[in-house]
Amino acid sequence: MTLDLAGIAAERERIRAEYLRPPGDRAATSGSGLHHFALLCSDVRRTIDFYQGVLEFPLTEIFENRDYAGSNHFFFDIGNGNLLAFFDLPGLDLGPYAEVLGGLHHLAISVTPDRWRHLQEKLDEAGVDYLVESGTSLYFRDPDGARLELLADPLGEMYGATVL
Repeated sequence: MTLDLAGIAAERERIRAEYLRPPGDRAATSGSGLHHFALLCSDVRRTIDFYQGVLEFPLTEIFENRDYAGSNHFFFDIGNGNLLAFFDLPGLDLGPYAEVLGGLHHLAISVTPDRWRHLQEKLDEAGVDYLVESGTSLYFRDPDGARLELLADPLGEMYGATVL
């Protein structure tokens, strides 16, 4: 299959022209922030050890999942009033994480450059493989295989571009 890169670029520009408005002309968002993003995990303690112990995202709460008896629903503070949540769903034998088209590609979390370097060292200490991209992104997988990115750019910026 050969991609028509020029055609794809032209379509991107048509979409930009049709939908993208300058900051002063954009309507206010109806959202007030990301309350939580929910992922699945196979082991609650291992997940807490990784997210709180390695990535230093504090555990903020754990209670029974209202939708599945015996399942835990627990939360980590990822900054700026945002949470990362997990369900363990015991007994369902969900199998390993699978990255599929149409599914979650990765979750990017902004950290300061100093914290980025510190967390890179912690990933090294924990033996977590990662890829450094563009000098500001660390891509790696959590214990269940979900892909994460730690981005040393401020919220609203990416690789020198303003995205918000």
